[in-house]
Amino acid sequence: MSYISNHKQQFDDLKFQIANQDQLRRQANGGNSILFSYPPHEEQLYITKARALYQDTVEFIDVSRLLVQFIDEEGWDSFKAYYQSMASSVHKVFHDEDAQEHDLLDQIIYEIKVACKNNKIPFLIRTGCLYGTGIENVNIMEHRTVMNLPHPLVIFYPSRFDEDNLYFLNFKLASTYRCTLVK
Repeated sequence: MSYISNHKQQFDDLKFQIANQDQLRRQANGGNSILFSYPPHEEQLYITKARALYQDTVEFIDVSRLLVQFIDEEGWDSFKAYYQSMASSVHKVFHDEDAQEHDLLDQIIYEIKVACKNNKIPFLIRTGCLYGTGIENVNIMEHRTVMNLPHPLVIFYPSRFDEDNLYFLNFKLASTYRCTLVK
């Protein structure tokens, strides 16, 4: 279905899910997240529409900006050397539960907390850049902080839904556990 014919129903469904957080938690197996699915090639259309509809109540958290900021903190040369040294487990560069250092997942969770502290609904956008980082939607949705937020987390998710399966970026099988899916 194209953006023009599909977006109104999707945004109506999103509005309903945000307004009914208790029901969301029941549908999402105790989770507190909404995956907002749309075709990857229509991402900008959906983000633009969301910015128009939710400009006063939402904090848009651009994951691509956070990724660049994460790399810039160490500097490109230092990041590149570390990334190459971790060739056998590059996912630990971006998310390592055992490490003491601040990683990309920590930064994403921090931004989500700040949004809620400012009484805004956190919307993660540009999540396609997480591909290859080892950070999957379920890592974010099952994070203790996200599970206990006063507002639901909305993850803009470039994907397709086919035969009861969700495919991130149209090809990588993705989890819908701990969330409700708006498609």
